[in-house]
Amino acid sequence: MRFLFALSAATLAYAQLIPPGGTIPRSTKPPVVFLNGYQIDCGGSNFTNTFGIADQVLASNGESSLFFDNCTVPGKPPIETLGAAFGTFLSNLRYADGTPVDQVDVVAHSMGGLIVRSYLSGKQTTPGAFNPPASPHIRKAVFLATPHFGTGVALGVGLDPQLQELGSGSRFLFDLATWNQGADDLHGIDAVAEAGNAGTGLAVMKGFDDGVVSLTSASLGFYLPGRTRVVPYCHTPGGGLISFTGLCSSNAPGVAAIRSADDASARIIVSFFNGTTDWQNIGTAAEQDPFLSIDGGLDVLTRTATDSDVSVDTVTASSSALTKQLNVASHAVAYTDLFPAGVVTLTATAGSTTATRSISLPPSVYDALVVKQGPIVARVFPAASATFPLAIAPGSIVSIYGTALGTTDAQVSVNGTALQIFYASPTQINALLPGGLTGLVQLTVKNSAGSHTVNVLIAPAVPAIFTQNQSGSGAAAALKVDSSLITPSNPLHAGDYVELFATGLGATTNRGGLDYANTQPTVTIGGEDCPVSFAGRAPGFPGLDQINCIVPTGLSTDTAPVVIVSGTRSSNIATVAVH
Repeated sequence: MRFLFALSAATLAYAQLIPPGGTIPRSTKPPVVFLNGYQIDCGGSNFTNTFGIADQVLASNGESSLFFDNCTVPGKPPIETLGAAFGTFLSNLRYADGTPVDQVDVVAHSMGGLIVRSYLSGKQTTPGAFNPPASPHIRKAVFLATPHFGTGVALGVGLDPQLQELGSGSRFLFDLATWNQGADDLHGIDAVAEAGNAGTGLAVMKGFDDGVVSLTSASLGFYLPGRTRVVPYCHTPGGGLISFTGLCSSNAPGVAAIRSADDASARIIVSFFNGTTDWQNIGTAAEQDPFLSIDGGLDVLTRTATDSDVSVDTVTASSSALTKQLNVASHAVAYTDLFPAGVVTLTATAGSTTATRSISLPPSVYDALVVKQGPIVARVFPAASATFPLAIAPGSIVSIYGTALGTTDAQVSVNGTALQIFYASPTQINALLPGGLTGLVQLTVKNSAGSHTVNVLIAPAVPAIFTQNQSGSGAAAALKVDSSLITPSNPLHAGDYVELFATGLGATTNRGGLDYANTQPTVTIGGEDCPVSFAGRAPGFPGLDQINCIVPTGLSTDTAPVVIVSGTRSSNIATVAVH
């Protein structure tokens, strides 16, 4: 009764479900957009059939709900087309006063989650082509039973483009998983996933699937650890086709079909959107699941030494515990699930050519990767520190990590323009990124053994503080005005000027012989503002940034954390000694 009363009061201010083109009331919380999954028959596609009373639950939480029904895009087009349509949908949202809705939260079931990911990456229908939005409109997302790495269930029915892309080992899914530096960071949005394990086992294995999607495929392990909750739900409620085919019992609850505010899905959604940690105690963490805690999955594309597509014959994965030949989808992407986590050697054959690659497969992660001869780029970070989400800034010093990158024969280019190289080894190259870059660019490492190209996202600023031990953590590379290094025996005092050295402040403008950062950063020491007197390039050192600021008063610790914020990006956390 208490819930019903709260619900009635809330709906006076917030409609349970805003109809298409309807007025969206302003609130302290963003509106929530729901996306449904694949629809066999679009005649039965509606909000209630997929999400039950989710809109009512959110109305009681002070949130408005909207519905992006993929069936409104005719012809069952590829998921890339649905992702673009979803982007248009978000751009057209308006509040009651006519101003644009700048940010939403998202709840996506099954294929709906792939529509969200396709939008975030700007996936195009051409393989390997992307045009990501400059500023995603999404704040947070909850993925419900999304087949991030596909499903093998009932995909022989219909064979429309969506079903083909949903199949395990599809090129669409591989591209989606590798759009940014060979990975998918969801364009930096905050996200959790819910994976069901109430299937009968006919789909994959009892306790390991929801009747359609395996736990590994539904996991967000590829994005971040600790973001996947396993719940005793099926892909859809029992009693329909999923029970008729024996994939779930007739009384099994569906992961997205919310029946009350006490459902696990409802509680996870409300908690996550409200910014509480309650969702972390619902269901089981992927890292504690009996399958996900020890196993991962593999999605493998084979390429030539010069980075061209190749028709693969076989891919074998070997570890100390198991040797297994992977499934190969249409001579393109090889895949497998339930492979023991740990060191894995992959061997791919294509005609008379053989390529191998050794990796460390984490548990609860479906790892998408390339096997080829010659250089392989794994990550591109600001030289000072690893960052998340994945991006680098124009005019910064970057570190390229990988294998067989080369030494004296190494060449690096971005969109065909050669980069100045400061250091090169088989596993790391440090180089200067040109200015004037925006959006998604192609970075290529080339040497006498071949080449490898990856997409790299350029952000206006990605500050990263250099540290004395070069690890990205610990004592900052910082000087006093007398050029002495700041150490516990030479600490800072309130009112002192400190010179911090970083990279990634982005574009600059020359004034009076100094290059000033176009975006003025802020600095905090021990959580207190350190007023900035200069921020820009360190004179005489290309790509190296310097920030001068005045040490605040009231610091009570001997080792204080220091953080740089520029635009929407925060740096790694370094420390300075203060007294």
